Amino acid sequence: MLFWVLALLILCGFLWHYKGQLKITDITDKYIFITGCDTGFGNLAARTFDKKGFHVIAACLTESGSTALKEETSERLHTVLLDVTDPESVKRTAQWVKNQAGEKGLWGLINNAGVLGVLAPTDWLTVEDYREPIEVNLFGLISVTLNMLPLVKKARGRVINVSSIGGRLAFSGGGYAPSKYAVEAFNDSLRRDMKAFDVHVACIEPGLFKTDLSDPVKTTERKLTIWKHLSPDIKQQYGEGYIEKSLEKLKGTTSLVNMDLSLVVECMDHALTSLFPKTHYAAGKDAKIFWIPLSHMPAVLQDFLLLKQKVELANPKAVGLS
Repeated sequence: MLFWVLALLILCGFLWHYKGQLKITDITDKYIFITGCDTGFGNLAARTFDKKGFHVIAACLTESGSTALKEETSERLHTVLLDVTDPESVKRTAQWVKNQAGEKGLWGLINNAGVLGVLAPTDWLTVEDYREPIEVNLFGLISVTLNMLPLVKKARGRVINVSSIGGRLAFSGGGYAPSKYAVEAFNDSLRRDMKAFDVHVACIEPGLFKTDLSDPVKTTERKLTIWKHLSPDIKQQYGEGYIEKSLEKLKGTTSLVNMDLSLVVECMDHALTSLFPKTHYAAGKDAKIFWIPLSHMPAVLQDFLLLKQKVELANPKAVGLS
């Protein structure tokens, strides 16, 4: 009996793997639109899908990013300047994409543009510190999606939203994690709404990757700028060496940082080209073996493990002393 159970499990595993390898055809007549192509995941995705034969429309924030990308790709790839937080810019871009794609519509929409914002303890921050990542990562993503959706529905295509493990666990104060939690919710509701139109919606949850987004120098500079304007009470509570000690703690987590950006692009590729794409993709070893499993654990365990990475405060009871 045990033999037949094992044989059935092996067969199911083989069929599941085989199903995942089945690909769409006629890539060369399909249009895809990618945001955030100046650097990082979006830049690599644009170059990768251009080589595969897709008609790539790559949205860049800067002229320099657009120029550099065009120098590395074929004449088939087009770039467009886009600020996802500017409604008029998004509308103009959607109309331009419609003119390019024509009756074929848009096979793939990859919402990749994002910013980290300030990562700092919550009581250091103001509402304005939350605003930038939420405007870009959430409202920008929603704006682009709503404007491009008629084209995706026409092609019965795919929407791919790049979220983060920060959409599963809030590992720091700031607007990044709230924006990504909201992206996960938007992704889920969109996925269900689009099923009737044969539009598949997928969410990619990258772990920690070495990109311009996560540059520790820039992150530290923003923290130091905020520190200078904190009240004496808060400075006394955290202690003068808090930021430096935090950096030392971070050095112990470098083994978790993924260097290979293609891990995320491979997830995009599967979501775009598989006949049976997944609904969620975890990208990076840390996401798969630590962050995603931890997100399913009890809160007491999450808090214990994440707080171990925090620096002990100098005097947390120093309230109202100055």
